[in-house]
Amino acid sequence: MIATVLCYVLLPAARLLRALRDAFFTCRKNVLLAKSTSTQIEGVFAATRGKSVPEEQEALLQQWLEEGAGNLPASESVPAVGKVSVTLTSDWLEGSELLMTSLSDLNSAPEVTQYAGQQLTELHALASSELQDHPVTEPAKLPAEETVAVAGSAPWAAVVPQTDHQIAGCAAIEVEVQNEDPAVLAWSLARDAETVPTEPPAWPVQDTVQFCPLPTEVPYHEILWRDWEDLSVQPCALQQVSKNTPLFEFRVMSYNILAQDLVEQGLDLYLHCHPDILNWNYRLPNLLQEIQHWDPDVLCLQEVQENHYWEQLEPTFREMGFACCYKRRTGTKTDGCAVCYKHSRFQLISLSPVEYFRPGLDVLNRDNVGLVLLLQPLLPEGLDLMAVSPLCVANTHVLFNPRRGDIKLAQMALLLAEIDKIAKTTEGSYYPVILCGDLNSVPDSPLYKFIRNGELSYHGMPAWKVSGQEDFSQQLYSRKLLAPLWPSSLGITDMCQYVTLCQPKKPGRRKYSRDFLLQFHFCDVACERPPQLVLLEGVTDAEPDRPAHWPKPAAMVKDPDPQPFIPRSSGIIQHGLNLTSVYSHFLPQRGRPEVTTMPMGLGATVDYIFYSAEPVENGNRGGRRLYRDGALKLLGRLSLLSEDILLLANGLPNPFCSSDHLCLLASFGLEITSLREG
Repeated sequence: MIATVLCYVLLPAARLLRALRDAFFTCRKNVLLAKSTSTQIEGVFAATRGKSVPEEQEALLQQWLEEGAGNLPASESVPAVGKVSVTLTSDWLEGSELLMTSLSDLNSAPEVTQYAGQQLTELHALASSELQDHPVTEPAKLPAEETVAVAGSAPWAAVVPQTDHQIAGCAAIEVEVQNEDPAVLAWSLARDAETVPTEPPAWPVQDTVQFCPLPTEVPYHEILWRDWEDLSVQPCALQQVSKNTPLFEFRVMSYNILAQDLVEQGLDLYLHCHPDILNWNYRLPNLLQEIQHWDPDVLCLQEVQENHYWEQLEPTFREMGFACCYKRRTGTKTDGCAVCYKHSRFQLISLSPVEYFRPGLDVLNRDNVGLVLLLQPLLPEGLDLMAVSPLCVANTHVLFNPRRGDIKLAQMALLLAEIDKIAKTTEGSYYPVILCGDLNSVPDSPLYKFIRNGELSYHGMPAWKVSGQEDFSQQLYSRKLLAPLWPSSLGITDMCQYVTLCQPKKPGRRKYSRDFLLQFHFCDVACERPPQLVLLEGVTDAEPDRPAHWPKPAAMVKDPDPQPFIPRSSGIIQHGLNLTSVYSHFLPQRGRPEVTTMPMGLGATVDYIFYSAEPVENGNRGGRRLYRDGALKLLGRLSLLSEDILLLANGLPNPFCSSDHLCLLASFGLEITSLREG
């Protein structure tokens, strides 16, 4: 009887006491966590910023976990929960939001049991109610960067707090974000997007960070926003351009559009891209839309696939008002260079395709090409008594191989010699020159300095050092450049000029042409027997018979094509075109270098627009020649991006930029002179 009473009375009382105890611990734990701005969680949650976890909270949490595991069946054991550490760099994230983030991580773990899931649901409800009472700060006022590190995984950067469905599947990210970046605004606008990004493939390079692709709703144009820099309003430009001096203004674009054959041959370089955005039918409309948007007057393209050019690009450009010239790479290559100009603004004077391949020359055994055009600007009606100088435009794509700087230098010397021939006036000066292209060389490399400073001492230089793309200094053997870099049979001097256009350095020392020397073969002097010659019968006693078809002796004719004898062993090459770069290759507002391409997730500058300028007298700063605008004036340029911004857009190419290069765009002005003054 007593046992029965105890069972009916004490058993419910024990259950009631246990329920009260559970409720007390749960409530106490929630209150402590809701009022705390935790920054480190040991076990499941963390202690306050930089302080140890109070023993009371630690005991409560540990007991809560043990009791939750104790109510489970014996077959469902709870493994030890790993340590999770969360580090915040600012105070805007409330404790309830951090609680939701941590709990979402626990909910996604298979080790969490059903009983613990019920407890977490209650905590979610509590956190949601507190979020309604304490709204989150405006996205525009959020701090720049929040770094969350989980034990056993790489750190990732979060600009805005992510809900658990956004966190799932995200790869590791490590980027630096600033408040003024348009990328931050784009991420903030997309924070509520109900999308689950798929996990991207890893970069094929070791130790390269992975990053999660942006949701499709994120406006790429905001992340990759490029400002137009108006240089005509700068004080230095105003001093050079008189208000009464009219200018012929035009835009020049240089763009490596990535040939589709090269994409398919090197798919390992684009593992970070979704296959759909690598399709030519997707890329072509993007490229054409970008070109049409910026509306250049002169368009220099590299990596233009031949069949795409003739079947799609050239007809489209023709409808856009362009006249086009194309040169395919030699050999079996399927791409090349193209130069297009608006026939309403320019008229073609001359066209010179340049092939860098020379049989039998190791320094010129590659299939790269270039184009050199001389264009005459067309003035609008009403300016009949005005004139403007012709413009020389060159476009090229230099060899990529970082180890063969000798080939790069020889190719550039060939192109500069062709520019020298096309752009030289009858007075010996030069028309304004614009040189565009993918030079596969970084800023301040020896090749870059050669173009900009007009001189390079190359003898003994390692070949890999010419372009500065990679550092091969640790290799035991490396090719070195020896003088002369190319043989005299190439017909190009160390001044990057064709030999036939040079003046002889020493009169009387000439190399005569074969045709000129042949006219002395049967002349009267050659047929006379010298008196001191020993008479040998059958050998020196016979006079040579003049062939019947041989012309009769005539007066001495001067050699129409004399070749001056010019020694070439100095190890120094030069040119006199006075070229400087449109871009400064550095973003001062971000403190980072500019980037024109991003192979394997690593940003670099290899694309350039050089233009003619006037060197400043006694202007040489640290071996760097200083220039000022001459007849050709730089009026503006389209800003480039930095590597961290491109990382936010998943590198290049991406759904917005359909090439692995960024386009370069600059605005120029040519002085218009009066014929009366001339």
